[in-house]
Formats: sequence, structure tokens, C-alpha cells
Amino acid sequence: MKYKDINFDTNALILFDGECMFCNKTIQYILKNDKEERFLFAALQSEIGQYVKEWHFGDKPVPDSIILIDKQGVHLKSTAVLRIFKHCGNISFLSRLTGWVPSPVRNLFYDTFAVNRYAIFGKSNTCMLPAPNVRRRFFM
Repeated sequence: MKYKDINFDTNALILFDGECMFCNKTIQYILKNDKEERFLFAALQSEIGQYVKEWHFGDKPVPDSIILIDKQGVHLKSTAVLRIFKHCGNISFLSRLTGWVPSPVRNLFYDTFAVNRYAIFGKSNTCMLPAPNVRRRFFM
């Protein structure tokens, strides 16, 4: 599958830091709780990740952030996280609770966590290899 083949009416693409251990655990959580199999995945470091960043951001700097692309557009940082977890069920209450907080405030917490995520959770030298039963949902 290629980026241009994604049907954003039914799917969304999550670009994530493939070297971040926390990010990899979060992707595992999403896979487990995305019952509709709505989400597709690509590491920011992958060829498709680079292509998508260039396609949507051009020469503008891209924040070191999770990126969600869905039919409503491109979402970054805490907004991307809230939109993702809204569809995963178990954390929808948290999404509703924090959704009223203005994004600059949410992103302050997001940025603080993002800067420290490697120190807290570690960093892998390689991107995760998805299990065979979910491999079709990943761009490699």
C-alpha cells in the first residue's frame, strides 16, 4: 500500500517515533484497542514517514511529535493523542476530560514529556517489527 492509496474516510495514519520505547508500547496499546482497525502506522524515520512529512510540511520544520492524518486533516502533539484515544474506547473519558483544556496548555505538558521520553523509557536502535497478524497495517 502507498500513501496515496489510503482511504482517509475509513482510515487514519499515525506517524510515530519508531525508536522510542514508550511510543512502541503506545502503538501496541492502540493495536489492541482499535477494534475497527482504523489506524495505519508508519515510523517517522521510515521512507513513508519522511515522504508524508515532506508532503504535508514541505520545508517547514516538523515538530518532534506524533502525527495523525485523518479525513479532518493533520493533527500534532496532544490533539493527535486525544483524537487517537477517542477511538480506542478505554481512555475516552480521559479524552473528554482533557479535551476542554486549550491545546497550548496540553502541548506544554506533551512537549515536556516528549523531551524526556528517551530518558524515562529508553530508546531502541531499531524500529519495532510488527507481529504478522498486524503487519498489513504498517508501512515499512
